[in-house]
Amino acid sequence: MLKQLQISNYALIDELKVCFGKGFNVITGETGAGKSILLGALGFALGDRSDTNVLYDKDKKCVVEATMDLDETYKPLFEGNDLDFEPECIFRRELSPQKKSRAFINDTPVALQTMKEIGSQLVDIHSQHDSLLLTDADFQLRLLDNIAQNGEVLAEYLSEYGQYNTIKRKLLELKDIATKNTAENDYLKFQLEELEKADLKEGEYADIEQTLSVMENSEEIKSLLVTANGLLEDSETAILGQINELATTLQRMSHLLPDTESLGERIESLKVELKDIAYDLRRREDETQFDEGQLQSLQERYDLLNRLMMKHHLNDFEALIALRDGLQEKVNAFENIDEAIEKAEKELKNSEKCLSKQAKALHDKRCQAAETFSKKVCELVRQLAMPFAVFQVEVESQPQFGNKGSDAIRFLFSANKGIAPDDLSRVASGGELSRLMLSIKSAVSSYNYIPTLIFDEIDTGVSGEVAAKIGTIMQQMGRSLQLISITHLPQVASQAEHHYFIYKDNEGTRTQSHIRVLSRDERITEIAKMLSNDKVTPEALRAAEVLLK
Repeated sequence: MLKQLQISNYALIDELKVCFGKGFNVITGETGAGKSILLGALGFALGDRSDTNVLYDKDKKCVVEATMDLDETYKPLFEGNDLDFEPECIFRRELSPQKKSRAFINDTPVALQTMKEIGSQLVDIHSQHDSLLLTDADFQLRLLDNIAQNGEVLAEYLSEYGQYNTIKRKLLELKDIATKNTAENDYLKFQLEELEKADLKEGEYADIEQTLSVMENSEEIKSLLVTANGLLEDSETAILGQINELATTLQRMSHLLPDTESLGERIESLKVELKDIAYDLRRREDETQFDEGQLQSLQERYDLLNRLMMKHHLNDFEALIALRDGLQEKVNAFENIDEAIEKAEKELKNSEKCLSKQAKALHDKRCQAAETFSKKVCELVRQLAMPFAVFQVEVESQPQFGNKGSDAIRFLFSANKGIAPDDLSRVASGGELSRLMLSIKSAVSSYNYIPTLIFDEIDTGVSGEVAAKIGTIMQQMGRSLQLISITHLPQVASQAEHHYFIYKDNEGTRTQSHIRVLSRDERITEIAKMLSNDKVTPEALRAAEVLLK
């Protein structure tokens, strides 16, 4: 439930803090006192987009905090959005003087869409114009699925529906390939044959590049190898010769200075390493023997690979191999197209069977819920000065699948005796829609569909006995959820558990809106004003006391 709303620097509100109670709450006050501003601020805190001109003081930021008391059933909702769950949850929105908005849930920054998604499942704000939603087919279906508790079945259906569409798209693509002119396949085969004839091998392009580089510089390489060999062992001053002399000298020295024996051992290790180096240099010198025929062959292969890459507009050899493999897959797919189509058709048929079964389960649950729901709404709406009203929910199976099953939902209504119910959008007036919406929200309140429901003058345009009935219905709704209703009707206000009065304060340099909870005596006075158009007469006070009793 909504525990507390704290508003700073929003529209006509400088600073405001209000705590709401469980059950049925009403808010009253003169027209223009700020009731709609209060709801606007709450919507802002729950993720609604707001006019950037709402700043009361243009030089200060606006902050709105809504504190919710929640039970563990809402923990998956938060965890599904990577948020920590707290029984006391705080939604906070900020709007800076630079018109930059920030959103937080329990002090964690969140995207506005995330805040709105979570907020919409915790608070339902019903404005004066939302009764038109009753004529919206999507709203009707969502409402019925909430009543039928179809969440789990819908999730399974949606998963299968996604697979069904994937298979269907694949089948259409295969059939499209099959109907195309074979000339396209012939061209693909021509390209593939050219690449297969080239006999491409992984890594060969880099190897050829390196070999060609060596071959093209073979004379210089051989000259350097000869020089290196000369320095090591093939000259009068060769390093190995000098090392041998050094080894002899140290061997003689070791007889005279025994502790120099280790130096000779180190020189012997050095001789072994140098001989290995000399051996490798001679081998390299012998291997550096390239003939013109080998060079020409490698150059022709290198040119071929470059031409193929240029022809196919590719920058590297690996992409050329990937192109060849891709062409092979396409050609194979075309050659085995009939088999692939047959396989996809079988998969689609199996998916259709599974989808039909799940759609039937949804249909049956919706029909069962529609019957119970229709009866309940009829009972309620007939209490609101429409004794002959008929309300029906029609659930009709369609031949095609949709993302929520294969049902078309229609709300049918008739307010008059002897008139057959027809589509709600064609037969219900504005006042009838409001009363019908109240009856529907009352009927679904027992299903725990939302913790907090807010009505913004849903009772506009009614009076007398109907107003009293509306108050009674709202009082009953307050037993199942937290209901907050903005009203101008004393018959409704008198039946609430908590009564809040919103008013304007014109003292000071600027008008401000304030709200306060009324004591019992203050409620009597307020309801008396509502009964007698702001003139508090003894008769009005007595009538107010009777209403409160």
